[in-house]
Amino acid sequence: MVADYDVHEPEYSGTTTDEWSAPQKQDFDTDDLGEIADHFVMSESGFPPDAFTDLQLPVVEPDGDLNENALQTAHGGAHSVEAMDDVDDETVEDVQEILEELSQEAFNEDIGD
Repeated sequence: MVADYDVHEPEYSGTTTDEWSAPQKQDFDTDDLGEIADHFVMSESGFPPDAFTDLQLPVVEPDGDLNENALQTAHGGAHSVEAMDDVDDETVEDVQEILEELSQEAFNEDIGD
């Protein structure tokens, strides 16, 4: 079954190329799901989400830095939008376009094909 995900461009204040590990809810200094959602590209229940577990593809560290490794992880590979079984092709394309634009804008790097 295909889920109906909302997609948006996350907000960030800086950039990093540090090693990436997906954040958990307790990693954030707030319980405001609207603020937390700014770190993610997708949500199953919209923005702001109904629950933390609705959020998919984090690319911004809890401190606000866009992570280059997170962009690459979200774009392609085992933990990417392509690997998600319940995402339609159009949403995959939309997400990859956002990730490619962020990578180019923030790191001057191409992560697309």
